Amino acid sequence: MKKIFLSLIIAWAGYVSVDACTNFIVGKKASADGSVMCTYNADDYGMFQNLAHYAAGVHAKGEMRKIYDWDSQKYLGEIPEAPVTYNVVGNINEYQVTIGETTYGGREEMVDKKGLIDYGSLIYIALQRSKTAREAIHVMTSLVEKYGYASEGETFTICDPNEAWIMEMQGCGGDKGNKVVWVAVRIPDNAICAHANQSRIGVFAKYNTEVLHSKNVVKYARMKGWYKGTDKDFNFKNAYAFPDFSGRRFCDARAWAFFRHFVKGFDRYLPWAIGKDPKAEDMPLWSVPEHKLTFGDLAMAMRDHYEGTALSVADGKDIGGGIWQMPYRPTPLQFTVDGKKYFNERPTSTQQTGFTYISQMRSWMPRQVGGVLWFGNDDPNMIAYTPIYCGTTERPICYNTPGADAVTYNDDNAYWLCNMVSNMVYPRYCALFPSLKSVRDSLENSYLSNQQRVEAHAMNLYKESPVKAIQYLTGVQNQYCNEMMTTWKNLRTYLVVKFNDMIVKPEKDGHFERTPEGLGARVTRPGYPESYARELIKQTGDKFESK
Repeated sequence: MKKIFLSLIIAWAGYVSVDACTNFIVGKKASADGSVMCTYNADDYGMFQNLAHYAAGVHAKGEMRKIYDWDSQKYLGEIPEAPVTYNVVGNINEYQVTIGETTYGGREEMVDKKGLIDYGSLIYIALQRSKTAREAIHVMTSLVEKYGYASEGETFTICDPNEAWIMEMQGCGGDKGNKVVWVAVRIPDNAICAHANQSRIGVFAKYNTEVLHSKNVVKYARMKGWYKGTDKDFNFKNAYAFPDFSGRRFCDARAWAFFRHFVKGFDRYLPWAIGKDPKAEDMPLWSVPEHKLTFGDLAMAMRDHYEGTALSVADGKDIGGGIWQMPYRPTPLQFTVDGKKYFNERPTSTQQTGFTYISQMRSWMPRQVGGVLWFGNDDPNMIAYTPIYCGTTERPICYNTPGADAVTYNDDNAYWLCNMVSNMVYPRYCALFPSLKSVRDSLENSYLSNQQRVEAHAMNLYKESPVKAIQYLTGVQNQYCNEMMTTWKNLRTYLVVKFNDMIVKPEKDGHFERTPEGLGARVTRPGYPESYARELIKQTGDKFESK
């Protein structure tokens, strides 16, 4: 997801990097249950998104598809429709193909202003036309090579129940002889990978895995004078999107934080993530984890604020998080004081997430049952992921609420309700977040504990009729979403009552306490957290000292 340029980031030597989305990837032999998994935090300032849906269809010869830029909704043109298209819900289709992205920008002069297909349209067109990840790569690259690519440099996650791929793509600035350059790398089945708005593919000729690429991927860089070496030593990101300070500290640091949870010794790459040492050792594109990852591992990683690291914004050691030590910082990323520039850390979990998912793709199950998109609207730290099955043709109303948009609040819309609660919690984080976390984890754990039973019943129904199985799963996911919305409305009320006016009302056995006379029991007034109180006195001296 795009995209804030020079006002938010550091540009250097003709490169532009960006600071938006995050993707994690898990191969089928690196997951605890044998599924391929991938994640997506779609981040942008003020972005409002529904859960996407494109119904399967059969299209007549000559039928055209209109292309609208995903970010701006600007009309770009049209292309011939495919004869047959598949059902898509969110970023997964009925064959369990899942596609996510992060924008890395790259060289500004490579943007093709006359290109016909933007990165968002490319994702959803490929999902409608592909039964496998490989087919999706072919669809995406064939389309842009014919019609031109209208966006900046992009990293795509492209997965199916058997394979996980990362693909990077840039336009060629409208060059008549070159439409696009791209390279796709298959992540080994026993490995994990991550990308977060910085190009990650390096010397791909030396990767011990399968690699696909455009015919001109090296030739174009050599023609432009950006590379003079041999084909076997060509480094994609160094030529097209050099990892400067912003690309490392604001972007690659999120990938580093993911790896370090699961790969022993990954702190060796901390200097790379810090971004200040030009000679720092670069991170590998993928690594083999110490243990096989679960849904819970990925949910934890999506909610990461660099806890326990040198980059942590969750330890309350500075006043950036306010009195109640929120692990979030205001945007833009950079700010100026007395003519000198400073920056905020940019962790994976961020307040500007519009939607987030964790996708499970399982080859041993019927396809409409095996693909599940655990979805939420808002910062993943502040929501409970709810399961959306890839065969469903009906979206829960909370993720597709009539009348709700970026400037129209609706209490039955998940984006707005979750944002209302999270924006209550942010400024009083250490006081209120434990209550939200307890509710969040309880809901998610209930969905996970029921998953095996629900899917076993769905598979039995599938033997009788796939339609009945899909109807059953649709009913389950709608029930879960309704439950989540009701729970979040109750949570909102609870937070207002318990923490009103910066006090805390006591509870017993799940109820607010009362006096023998029936009044609310005496409240507690916690005051400042100790670390903030010390910083306040450090700044004010004896101004507030009691005599």
